[in-house]
Amino acid sequence: MKALFRLIGLGLLAGLALQLFFVGRIAVMAVVDPESTAFQRSEAYLVARNTGALKWRQQWVPYSALPDNLKRAVIASEDASFAEHDGVDMEALEKAWDKNAKAEQRAAQSASRLAQTKPVKIVGGSTITQQLAKNLFLSGERTLLRKGQELVLTLLLEALLGKERILEIYLNSVEWGEGIFGAEAAAQHYYRKPAARLSAYEAARLAVMLPRPKYFETRPNSGYLASRAGTIVARMGGVELP
Repeated sequence: MKALFRLIGLGLLAGLALQLFFVGRIAVMAVVDPESTAFQRSEAYLVARNTGALKWRQQWVPYSALPDNLKRAVIASEDASFAEHDGVDMEALEKAWDKNAKAEQRAAQSASRLAQTKPVKIVGGSTITQQLAKNLFLSGERTLLRKGQELVLTLLLEALLGKERILEIYLNSVEWGEGIFGAEAAAQHYYRKPAARLSAYEAARLAVMLPRPKYFETRPNSGYLASRAGTIVARMGGVELP
């Protein structure tokens, strides 16, 4: 019994040490730009393993130099209440949960009539802060433990960094194609211009790519991309920046 309690105690201490490590890492990010994220390293490794070449394009741009067009477009597309919530948008999560439940119900009804049916498309409700927490520190596995850690990291990011810094790190590190990370690399790759010179429509197209950047990288003439970008442009005027 003592051995069991000792093991539990060691596990709790290890968990606490890990959280303190994350606190330190995030506190440092308040003044030091992160060189890479867990997601970037993972993606670079996979590309290198498959192609034998390291693909990594990234150039850091400070928040003040990032175009408002892109800030507004990404918020409008990914997290409309970014400036208002505390890291987790409960309303968005509830809507995503409801939409997924209805999709699963429709799929079950279709399956009862057909031998085969398309897999259900799962809709997420993650905020920009949650996405950044996952990309910075976590693996791609989907478990309750990992989601719990994501929530803790999300709250730490909001408490220690603030909205402007969170958005700055996100826009400089998020994936926009194979080996393409951050707004500057994306602007240069897709439009051959600095991010600061992106038009509202160009910024909106980049924002729409974010959920599936590699997919849209190979489909630049996608009708959905163009249509959705137009919708985002119309919403950008009402976006509140941090």
